[in-house]
Amino acid sequence: MTSFFTHKFREKSPIEIVGIIIFGVIAITGLAILFGFVIMWLWNWLMPDIFGLTTLTYWQAVGLFILLKIFLGGCCGGSSKSSSEKSKDECKKDSKTDFSKWKYYDKFWKEEGDQHYKQYIERQLNQAPEDPSESDVE
Repeated sequence: MTSFFTHKFREKSPIEIVGIIIFGVIAITGLAILFGFVIMWLWNWLMPDIFGLTTLTYWQAVGLFILLKIFLGGCCGGSSKSSSEKSKDECKKDSKTDFSKWKYYDKFWKEEGDQHYKQYIERQLNQAPEDPSESDVE
């Protein structure tokens, strides 16, 4: 995981990194607040008319979402198998946020990465279209 962040922030100044972190915190907070209001609005629009249920406050909507996420979120982010069929090790192995292979990234890049990158650039330049109208650059 350290190698992943080292790679992503390699050419960024400390001010840019702090700015990215602050923007991320603000964006996540804003989305969480917005999501709570969307759940509240949908519930209050549909459930009282359809099922005769009472309306929800903002915090009740957020609590309902968290409760449903705990009950239905399950293991491995909603795969086809139920969470009781998979062991915890399998869930970790299937996780989309598994960065265990990133520990090899720096070693790869030092040994092979630059050479492979230059080969890739050469291939792209050799395949460049001759007609400017075929170019991807706009």
